[in-house]
Amino acid sequence: MKIKKILFVLFFLIFGMQNLCAEENFHPYHVGSVEINYNSKSKTFEITGRFFLDDLENALNKKYGKPFHFNDPKYKSQLDEALKNYCAEYLKLKGDSRFLKINYIGYEEDAESVNVFLETDQLSMPKKVEAAVSFLYNLFDDQINIVHIIVRGERKSEKLNFPNRYLYQQF
Repeated sequence: MKIKKILFVLFFLIFGMQNLCAEENFHPYHVGSVEINYNSKSKTFEITGRFFLDDLENALNKKYGKPFHFNDPKYKSQLDEALKNYCAEYLKLKGDSRFLKINYIGYEEDAESVNVFLETDQLSMPKKVEAAVSFLYNLFDDQINIVHIIVRGERKSEKLNFPNRYLYQQF
């Protein structure tokens, strides 16, 4: 009887810990943030998206059906192209009811996260900003995106839970 208990405990420790450490369970929350900041000097919105590295990597893998690996220099040009296309599909922005062209600038990574940098074409100081943000919605149905819109130093933030992707702010 004692051996059965010991085997049960060992079984739980070995297989239970594997489950807890599996990549898909590495962090139980799927959260990203997007900051949309109007720069009055350049008359553009400067946009920074911040995401867990493994989540963004898996979203790109799923979307484009091929492997992408951050922190590996040989994937840099493939990642740039994939992120440019991914951002164009999953982020839309309007200023005063006019769609804005969003240009991909690049990305920066560290061990756990990726920052994606974008910038719009020029526009006059907007009074109304509308955004559609659905980063990582193609991967997680519990994704949360925290969106910050800053105009004239006034910051307005909103939490978007899947499937909600739209927000509207007046300044």
